[in-house]
Amino acid sequence: MQSSAVVAISTRIHSAAAPVFSFEPTARQRRLAIALSLAANLVGNSAPARAANVLNLKSDTPDKVAQGVIQKDTDPAGNTRRRRLKRAAHLVGHSTLAQTTNTAASKYDSADEVAKIKTQKQTDPFAKFENLREKGIWPNLPGPAETIGQDNGGVRSALADVGIGYIGWTLNTFVDNQLPNAARGTIANQLYAGQRPTFVTANFMIVTYDLSRFGIPDGQIIVGAEQQYSTWKPGGPDRVGINTIAYYQTFLDRKLELKIGYLRNQNEFAGTLFAFGPSLGILFQGGMSSNPAPTPALNLRYNFDDRFYNKVSIQRSLSPDGQFAQITKNPTGLSWSTANAGVLLLDETGYKNKAAQGLPETWLRAGAGFNDSSYTNLADPKQPRANANSVYYVAADRQFWQSDAQGLASRGIYGGFSAMYAPPDLNKASRYYELRLYAKGLFDSRPIDRIAIVATNTTWSNFAVDAALAKGQLAHRDSTSISGTYTAHLAPGVYTSVGLAYINNPTSMTYTRRTGHALNLLVSALIFF
Repeated sequence: MQSSAVVAISTRIHSAAAPVFSFEPTARQRRLAIALSLAANLVGNSAPARAANVLNLKSDTPDKVAQGVIQKDTDPAGNTRRRRLKRAAHLVGHSTLAQTTNTAASKYDSADEVAKIKTQKQTDPFAKFENLREKGIWPNLPGPAETIGQDNGGVRSALADVGIGYIGWTLNTFVDNQLPNAARGTIANQLYAGQRPTFVTANFMIVTYDLSRFGIPDGQIIVGAEQQYSTWKPGGPDRVGINTIAYYQTFLDRKLELKIGYLRNQNEFAGTLFAFGPSLGILFQGGMSSNPAPTPALNLRYNFDDRFYNKVSIQRSLSPDGQFAQITKNPTGLSWSTANAGVLLLDETGYKNKAAQGLPETWLRAGAGFNDSSYTNLADPKQPRANANSVYYVAADRQFWQSDAQGLASRGIYGGFSAMYAPPDLNKASRYYELRLYAKGLFDSRPIDRIAIVATNTTWSNFAVDAALAKGQLAHRDSTSISGTYTAHLAPGVYTSVGLAYINNPTSMTYTRRTGHALNLLVSALIFF
């Protein structure tokens, strides 16, 4: 429709201009020249405008597009140039000159737009890296501006020019029980983190490659590695291997997201708005893959709008004997299968909105998993392994107060909870509850620091507890903890946390008479590069 109108106007211009030979324009010729000038002006300006709008809609948010339109309409310098050009076309009265003038105006405006874009890029030198951050995960990993390396030496820029992005980080944690009756014993007899001074380190590197440069919507290849070490081996074990190998892209104007490969669904499901999420022990027990134990999976997320979503996963399960057994048997993470491990189906439905002025941040989600792996029957261990395990969870996080709504809207006070359940006949941990109260940027002088108070309760399988008691072991039916931590931002990419955690029954179900409770000092350092 638009192209045919352009052809029609162009035909009229050439057919009307051809018979004109007089160098002294008559009144009729002047009126005709004015009309032709206006028509050429409309044709010359409408095509670039449509092209610019298409580009803006692909690269900018609706708010930015609207802002750009308003700026064009209210730009006094641009309006003044157009009025002068139109007066020049009116005085000359020749259609060819009018078209030439309009073309010059279009080029002049395009030059202004290019200058504006260059200025915007100069004001945010890290904007070009945004599309290279890992996609499809819930943790909000920082961009290059919040790393110790940033873009020093132009290394990140050089890699970004060929479509490569990266982020690495190291998390180092020290835990030590401060109570005098910790029954420290030997390393071999250690039953929980902190019973003896415990050190844990986990180191990651994630590299991405941008496929959208080849026309694939949001296309991305992600490859990651992970190394971990712990002085308490059951809390590990030690490993070096892959963290992820994945392919990601979107369909239907970003309504549908696909991610396939070796995934760690720990970062895809049941997250939180605070730090790195609640304890996911029950979900790992139910087969969900984790950072040190990625497994083959296909994830699909459908976004009903910008808040409501549903996400499903078909994942090869972790070992039904636990994450320790999974890592021990497959430390690199590259093996396709593990003994007794089957398929886990996960589904999560949620509502999530980001914080904005007058709009508190909210995330509600509920999920379920069904696993056909071969689990030991805790109700009767002599029976053959069962193949019908399941896990269920609900969680909610809500920003209650915004301390800087006009500036950084995510600053404020939050609250949240998580509840998880797994059948006690197949799972040692049957129920898990967590309440959390936390704050982001509570103090103006420390806008990135975080404070958290978290209370948890884990209920152990009654079948497993009864079996332990029948063997003459000491066993407790639940474990409760309350912790408080302060995380300080020391420099770009550098954080440290200090906290205390009181734990009643810190061991996993069975215990000794001197391990009834603990007061763990927690100190950690997190560095992004």
